[in-house]
Amino acid sequence: MSGSNHINKVAIVGATGSVGKHIVNELLKGGKHEVTALTRGEAEIPKGVKVAKISYDDPTSLTKALEGQDALIITLSTRAPRGTQEKLIEAAAAANVPFVLPNEWGVETAHAALGADILMGPHAAAAKKRVEELGKSSWIAVTTGFWYSHSLAGPECYGFDLKNKTVTFFDEGTVKINNITWERTGEAVTKLLSLPIESEDGGLALSDYKNKHLYVSSWLLSQKDVFKQVLRVSGTKESDWTIQYEPAVERYEEAKKRLFSGDHSAFARLLYTRTFYNNGDGDFESRHGLDNDKLGLAKETQESLDAQTKHAFDLSASGYKY
Repeated sequence: MSGSNHINKVAIVGATGSVGKHIVNELLKGGKHEVTALTRGEAEIPKGVKVAKISYDDPTSLTKALEGQDALIITLSTRAPRGTQEKLIEAAAAANVPFVLPNEWGVETAHAALGADILMGPHAAAAKKRVEELGKSSWIAVTTGFWYSHSLAGPECYGFDLKNKTVTFFDEGTVKINNITWERTGEAVTKLLSLPIESEDGGLALSDYKNKHLYVSSWLLSQKDVFKQVLRVSGTKESDWTIQYEPAVERYEEAKKRLFSGDHSAFARLLYTRTFYNNGDGDFESRHGLDNDKLGLAKETQESLDAQTKHAFDLSASGYKY
C-alpha cells in the first residue's frame, strides 16, 4: 500500500472456484488491482493473474506469498480441511496484510440462531475473532445469501429437481430469503476494494467496514417466487410438475440426524431448509438493509433473473452437483 489511500494488491485463495473465478474476473475487468492467486497445484489461472505457490504445511510459504499484499480474499470449499482458514489468517497477520475477507460468503452466519443451527456460525465467529486477536488485519465479511443458479440446480437446495420436474416446498413455500448471482458477488467485492481506504470528501470508505459485515443481494425470493420463474423460463405449467410440501422443521431435523450419523450429503439439505424457516432468518435485507446502492451496484433486471434461471437448467442438465 505504501502510503496509498487505495487497495492495489489483492491476493485470493480459490481463484478458480465457483465464486472465486467471478471475483477474479471482476477485479481484472475493473483494472484497478494487481491480483495474485495463491495455489497449491497446477490450476489454470486466468491471464493477467500472478501466481504464488503455497503449502498449507509450510507457514513460511503462506507468509511469503502474502508479503506486500493489501487485501486477502478467502474462498474455500465447505470441504476444505479444518484449520485451513486459520493458517491463512495467521499468515496474513505475519505479512501485515491490512484487510482480510474471510470465507463467509452466503447466509448470515453471524445471526446467532441460524449460524449455530447450520453449524457454520461458530467457525466463522472464531475466524473473525482470530483476525482481531492478531491485531494486524481488519476483517470484512461479505454476506450475500445463496447463489441463485447454483442453488436452483441442486435438488437438495431450493427443493427443485429440474430434470424430473418435481418441487418440494418447505412449509407453504412462501418464506423469502436473500439470493445473489456469482457475478454480482464479484462486482460487490470489486466495488468494495475500489473504495478509498479512508474517506475522501466525506464519502464512503473501506475503513467504514472494518470488522463489520457487508450486505449485498440480487433478489429477495421465496420458493414460490422461484417456481414462477421456472415456469416462465421453461414454458411449462404447474400441472406439468409434481408438487410436494414438507414441514421445514421436520426436514431440517431429518437432515441433521443423517449428517450426525455420518451422511455428509445431508449438509446441503440441512443448510437450505434451516435458512427457509418461517422466522425471517434468511432475510438479512430486512434486518440490516443492503449496501448495494452505497457501492453503486446496478439494479438486477428481469432479463438477468431469466438468464440465471436458464443457467440453472443448463447446470442441472449437465449433472451439476452441490
